[in-house]
Order: sequence, then structure tokens, then C-alpha cells
Amino acid sequence: MTCAACVARVEKRLHRMEGVTCGVNLATGRARVIHPAHVPVEDLTAAVRRAGYTAEPVTPEDTPTGPDASGCHDEDCVKVALIAVLAVPVLLVSMIPALQFRNWQWICFLLTTPVALWGADVFHRRALRALRHATATMDTLVSLGVAASYLWSCYALFLGTAGTPGMVMPFSFATDGAHDHVYLEATVGIPLFVLCGRLMEGRVRRRTGSALHALAELVVKDVTVLDDGPPDGPPVERRVPADQLVPGRLFLVRPGERVAADGVVVSGGAALDLSLLTGESAPMEVGPGDRVTGGTLGTGGTLVVRATEVGADTRLARITRLVWETQAGKAGVQRLADRVAGVFVPLVLAVSASVVGFWLGAGAGAQGAVTTAVAVLVVACPCALGLATPTALLAATGRGAQFGVLLKGPEVLERLRTVDTVVLDKTGTLTTGDIRLLDTVTVEGWSAAGVLRLAAAVEQLSEHPVGRAIAAAAPPAGRAPGAVSGFAAMTGSGVRGTVEGHALCLRRIPRDALLPPVLREAGDRADAAGRTAVLVEVDGAGVAVLTLGDTVRPGGRELVVRLHALGVEVMLLTGDGPGAASAVARELGIDRVRHSASPEEKAEVVAELQASGRVPAVVGDGVNDAAALAGCELGLAMGTGTDVAIGAAAVTLMRTDATAVADALELARRAMWTIGSNLTWAFTYNVLLIPIAAAGMLNPMLAAVAMSASSLLVVGNSLRLRSWRPAGKHGASRA
Repeated sequence: MTCAACVARVEKRLHRMEGVTCGVNLATGRARVIHPAHVPVEDLTAAVRRAGYTAEPVTPEDTPTGPDASGCHDEDCVKVALIAVLAVPVLLVSMIPALQFRNWQWICFLLTTPVALWGADVFHRRALRALRHATATMDTLVSLGVAASYLWSCYALFLGTAGTPGMVMPFSFATDGAHDHVYLEATVGIPLFVLCGRLMEGRVRRRTGSALHALAELVVKDVTVLDDGPPDGPPVERRVPADQLVPGRLFLVRPGERVAADGVVVSGGAALDLSLLTGESAPMEVGPGDRVTGGTLGTGGTLVVRATEVGADTRLARITRLVWETQAGKAGVQRLADRVAGVFVPLVLAVSASVVGFWLGAGAGAQGAVTTAVAVLVVACPCALGLATPTALLAATGRGAQFGVLLKGPEVLERLRTVDTVVLDKTGTLTTGDIRLLDTVTVEGWSAAGVLRLAAAVEQLSEHPVGRAIAAAAPPAGRAPGAVSGFAAMTGSGVRGTVEGHALCLRRIPRDALLPPVLREAGDRADAAGRTAVLVEVDGAGVAVLTLGDTVRPGGRELVVRLHALGVEVMLLTGDGPGAASAVARELGIDRVRHSASPEEKAEVVAELQASGRVPAVVGDGVNDAAALAGCELGLAMGTGTDVAIGAAAVTLMRTDATAVADALELARRAMWTIGSNLTWAFTYNVLLIPIAAAGMLNPMLAAVAMSASSLLVVGNSLRLRSWRPAGKHGASRA
């Protein structure tokens, strides 16, 4: 495919089939087709062949390599170079009268003929193929332009006066109706500039779709697996292809190697570089029991990992599939452009024929009329129209993936741009969702470290999340070395045990307990903030209050500030109580808060916002957020959340910091602005230059330059999205 008219032609042929809907992407050279079971894939590819093209079914696993690189092969570069060797002398001599020696026109004709017949054969063949299918494309316009200028030059040389020795031909930016004028420079210039433009366009298009190339590079080809060795001997290491890895098998990750599959660390410790997968700039320390993701880079240690998901089930494969499907889709604004392009080429052919009739009727010579028509044909190619949206989508989705923002379809960018209200969940979204020890208040005579040492010794035997958080807060070297005796869990209350001869009891603070004022105040502060207060009693006397709770994710405050700067209203919607909700809202600067909301109530709040004319986006991570995520205008799920939430959302945020939400909105607005500017230029270019060419004010060779430049301008404008950076600190650190 070479232009938007090709896209419209393929789509039209596929849509004729019963129950088939599709979207064809010019920039990637792919079509995403939804078809009923009774329509086999073979019928779909046959329909494309009937439209004059070739097609084969592909999957993300087959070709995760980005946009089609047609026009960027070595043989194409060699062909363009040979055309340039033949064409450049013709261009120079034809355009500079001082270089026109005796019989120069015949030498130029000899150089021009192979360019017109061999150099432009790709346009002629595609034009004939389109003619056999009773249609026309950009190649039809270029082929007619080359053929008309070459045939007229042949007429002028052999039957007219242009072949007279000593003929001098002045160069004009407009068309020239003189009888002794030849258009050899247009004959060689049109294919030369169009093919050069396609080469450069293809290279730039490959850069706009580099996200899939980067993801493909993360896939591990070989992995070191551990097999059982001899009895009482060490395991045997063996290097095997990564596709032989199965769930449950152990494999090694040495420093500098990438993790071959998703799994759980069995032994060892290392820091994992997640930057290429999630956009996180800081390495993550992992050890036994921690989950690791395939594609991440191990540094500073060796890991033994038990594979849990392999191949197409890994997180990397799911991300690749999501990016691939997004880039294969089509935004709504592009569908309008494609519909216009579908009738554009036939309309240009009609205009060109009308131009010939008009100038002949106005008394102009046949040469001037034909040359003017050639200029109209060449300048009107709708390449820019077809590339305006898909190249921007390629660059935007790829750049978003680099910052940990994954979109489920191109239409998501359009919807993100219109969002005016962001509804945020608390636990797991604005906060980490992990209970941690936040504060320790003790009575006089006891140190925080001493109390925590004894408390951790008892709680390390507990299975309760609060107990595990207390045990994790004390370093292993600082815990009481003596064995715990008499350990018992008090259902719904706490635990007790004896450590170093002291009877310890850790429990909720009873309402009627007589406590020192400093401990009572600590408990009240914890309750007011929606946190958990644990009373530590030693030998029956209260000595400390441990305050535990969730912690706000990095960037929470920055997120709210950036959303307000974008003109977006922020609302906190959580199932937690009023204390916890108000504390987080105060800390982050959120004015609107709805607490104690059930999953059904969350969906109702979103429906109320939509009924009032707002365009809400919901950000959540849990099963309780799924209904709201699915029912809102746009759902954003944290990548650390549940599969249910991720499945219901249109955007998945792979980073752990909350600013990824603002990044998604900023990227959408920038991408849609780029698409708008591309389409504006594509339409404006044709609206301005077609009348200029029809008025005889544009040389056909310059028309070819203008047409190629318009496509490069659109693709280059889209390429600027690859250097986009978020406005916040995260973008600055990534830069």
C-alpha cells in the first residue's frame, strides 16, 4: 500500500464480506479484522488479493517489529542511486540554460528513457494492477504524470521543433506552453523525488514505531536451566533455547542477563533494571520469594528463579501484544481521512481531465494543457493524508510504553484528551496497599528500638498482616534472640507470648483501658488518620503504641498538582472509612472525597458524573474498582493491580508512582494535537496547491518535490512525539 486510497480500497473489499469489520493501517501495513467463524482467514486474504494486494495472517509473536519498512531495502537504495546518476545531469542541463550545449536535448533523452521505463516501473505496474481492479491510487497519478511528460517530450523531439540542434530551453517555475519545450526534467524528477521521499519516509516511519523493536529486544533467546545432578551433588547447569522453558522449571539469571520468564526467586539476590519495561528509573532489589518479570535486566547478583509464566503468557508478551494491537488499530479521525482519500484520487483524475479541456478551450497549446494536467496529477497524491494519523499513533503509543503507559487502542488517545475529571481510588492506587510501621510512641523508660525488638520477636510467629508488618519493621539482628514461649493468637484482638522472661501482649487499644496520656493521644491520632494502633503491654503495663498504615505512593502530591494544571478536577473515591480517606486527601491536596463506597456505589458515582456532563476517568487497581473502570468514559488500571481491574481498563499504568496518570493525559493531548496539525497540513496542502497547479503556475518537477516534502513533513512532525517527556519530575529524571 502506498497511500490512503489503497487503505480505502482494501477496507472496502473486506467490508463487502458478511459480518466482517476491519481497520487497515497504512503506517504499519497491517489490518486488524474481526470476522464471524464461518468466514475463514483464507477468504479474507483472498479478498485482499482481489483488491490487488497480498496479505497473510500474522500475530504479535510472529512479527513484533513495528511498521512495515517497504522502500527501505538495500536494493531500493541501489535503484534510487542509479536513477539519481541518470537524472541529475538531465535536471541540471534542463534547468540551467548556460549548460545547454548543442544537441543537449538528445543526450538528455537517452538518459531519461531508462528512468521513465525502468526507474518508474514500480508506479506503472501498480497503476496497471489498479486499473485491472477498476480503481486508482497514488501510483496511478505518478504513472500518468511520468508517462504524459515523457510522451509529450517524445512528440516534441521527433515530431515538433524541440529536436532542432542548438535549441535553448529556459527553465520556468510555472508550466510553459512553448512548442519547443520538452519536459525531460519532469520525467526524471517525478520518480526520483517520489522514490527518495519514500525511502526517507520509510526510515522515519520505522523510527516512529521503535517501541515494538525495543520490546522485541527484551525477549531472551537462550536461558541457563538447572537440572537435577547426581545424588548429593549440585544441580547441573544447561543452556537451552528459551522456548523450551516450562512452568515450574528452575533457571539462572546472572549479572548482565535478562530474566527469561516470569517467576519467583528461589534463592539469591540482585537488583533488577525495569526501565525498558515499566519506565521505572530506579533498580528494584529482589530476593527469595519475590516475583520477577521476564525481560528485566539483572545486575549485582545471581538469581535462581522458578518459572511461573512462559512464552505468550509472560507479562512482556502481554505488553507486546497490547502495543501491537494498539498500533494496528485506527483512530476515529483517521477513518474520516480515509473516506475522503477513497474518493480523492478519482476526483483528481476528473480535475486533471477538466484542466486539459479548459486550457485547450481557452486557446492554450496542447503542450501547456497536458503539462498543467501532469502537475495536477503529481501534486495531488494523498500520501500525507494517509500517514497523518497512523504515524502519530505509532510514535505516541511507543513513547507511552517507554514511560509505562499502555493503551488498549488508538481510540483511547481520543477519549483521554477529553477527560475533565479523574476519579482516584485510594488503596493500591494513591497508596502502596502494604501495611507498614509508621510511628512508635513509648512511655518514659522505654526506647522505641527496645519495644520493637520484643514486639517483633512475638509477631514473627503471627500470620496476620499487621503482625508481619511489625516483624518486618525490626532488623533481624535487632530482634530478641531468646525463644518465644507461650505464643497464642487472640482472635480479632492480637497476640501474646513470653520473651526473655517478659509477658508481652500486642492488641487493639480497648476503649476502657487506662493508659498514660502520651499513649492515649497516639491512639487517637492513629484513629483520626484511619490507621491501625497496636498497644504493646509488657508484664501487664502499657509501654508503647505502634501506629501502622498504608503509605502514599511516590508522586501522589505531584499528580494532583499536574492534573489541576491541566484543568482536570480530582476526586478521591474509596471504600475506606472517613478517617483514612480524609487523611490521604489532606496530604495530597484533594478537595472532593467520597468514602465508604461499595463497588456498586463507585459505579453509581461515575454514572452521576457522566449524567452531569462530566467526562470522567477512573483510576483503580482492585476487583472492587472493576465495575467503575468498565462503566466510566475511560478506565486506567495500575499494572500492579488485579487482572480483573487491568482487563476492565482501557489504559494500564506499569509504573508504581502515581504520576503515570498525569503522563497518560499529557501524552494524549500532545498526540491529538500532533494528529490535528498533521491533518490540517495534509488538507491545506491539497487545497492550496491543486488550484495553483491547475492554473499552470507549478512545474511538474516542483510538484513532485512538493508532494514528497508534504509526506516527510507529516512523518517528521509525528516523529517529534518520540522525544516527548512528561512535565513532572519523572520526565526530567528519565531525560
